[in-house]
Amino acid sequence: MELQVEKLIYGGDGLARLPADEHGRGKTVFLPYVIPGEQVEATIIESRSGFARARLNQIITASPERVAPQCPYFGRCGGCQYQHIEYATQLRFKAEILLETLRRTAKLELRNDIQLYASEPWGYRNRTRVRVEHEPAFALGYFQANSHKLLAMETCPISSPLINTAISAVWRLGRAGQVPPAVHGMQFFADHDDSKLLVEVYVRSETRERDCELFAAEMERLNTVVGVSVFVTSPVEDETRQLAPLSSLPNEPALANGASYLTYHAARRNYQVSGGSFFQTNRFLMEDLVKVALEDAKGGVALDLYAGVGLFTLPLAASFREVTAVEASPHAAGDLKRNAPANVKVVRATTESFLEQAAHGLRPEFILLDPPRAGLGEKATKALCRTSASRVTYVSCDPATLSRDLRLLLESGFTVEQAHLFDLFPQTAHMETVLHLVR
Repeated sequence: MELQVEKLIYGGDGLARLPADEHGRGKTVFLPYVIPGEQVEATIIESRSGFARARLNQIITASPERVAPQCPYFGRCGGCQYQHIEYATQLRFKAEILLETLRRTAKLELRNDIQLYASEPWGYRNRTRVRVEHEPAFALGYFQANSHKLLAMETCPISSPLINTAISAVWRLGRAGQVPPAVHGMQFFADHDDSKLLVEVYVRSETRERDCELFAAEMERLNTVVGVSVFVTSPVEDETRQLAPLSSLPNEPALANGASYLTYHAARRNYQVSGGSFFQTNRFLMEDLVKVALEDAKGGVALDLYAGVGLFTLPLAASFREVTAVEASPHAAGDLKRNAPANVKVVRATTESFLEQAAHGLRPEFILLDPPRAGLGEKATKALCRTSASRVTYVSCDPATLSRDLRLLLESGFTVEQAHLFDLFPQTAHMETVLHLVR
């Protein structure tokens, strides 16, 4: 059937509607790789009581903002959703989606325009994780769109040039039979100037240590690789009985060749980032993100929640007398302790448990929080509202969970002073939001 695309929604799909009937306007249809205003031909592949999903067959009337994708895997790979859209337009659509999500879920009308920060649209990722398979032949790649099936890929245009060089090297080793069968995933982390790599290798528990040592040694023969950390994990089975790489890691790598960390220079500071630690992914916008998130924050006491290795903690320490940095990951907390100056107290705990148990004894003037996609959650948000902080900066990578948490923050007396959208993930539907809240 023919459909008229009305808008994009968070996640990357376009929204269209089936023809109206005697019950009212037509059912909502979601379909990928379209642009608002386009007339398309599509096939319904799933129909539920409230909505339907469709597969795009062809573009009947194309948007003038449609461009040719630069990646040969686009449309099959699950990594990117927007390569068919001119880059400046991607950013505009993301701002519209953020505004609508804030209105619908947080019941918030921003008083000021969202300030937008564009990235280099290609080669921006400093961290790339891939899945590895060995049957029926060696293959390395990402998940196919909407599945846990491997899509073999030999290049990734949104990853840094050095990471693409490493991907090519692993393909050569795999074709030569030098990647152990127990390896089911890898992660490449490049430093600030894309000159050095830290490699993580995820292996099944039945692997032989000697095989891992030989493979790690082969990877280290690339003169850009400073170290290889091998983590023994088990792939996770999803509901379709297909295997996906495990996202959580054990406390320590089973094997480490070379350095166990990379030194990353960002916001005029050096950070130790070990295997298993989180660090921001866009190598071009890091300094602007830190500058905007902290703005002119200064004073006596500050909290940095979900602190990671200390990207925001170190600049906060230069502006506040005392900083408490909270991080749950053992890897990141270890790096944080090594990176932080003397006026930073590092607490290894979940943010929720810290706020519920310890925050009542603190009187922070400023709180910076940068949670994962799940957001703060109800308990932690309510506990944060009970603190003395008059200023909060919320750094979010998911507008839906941000808006959910924001409702409670607004109800407790906070107002949104500024809203910033950083395009840390060009060509994808993901976005990074920085909100300054005051009360």
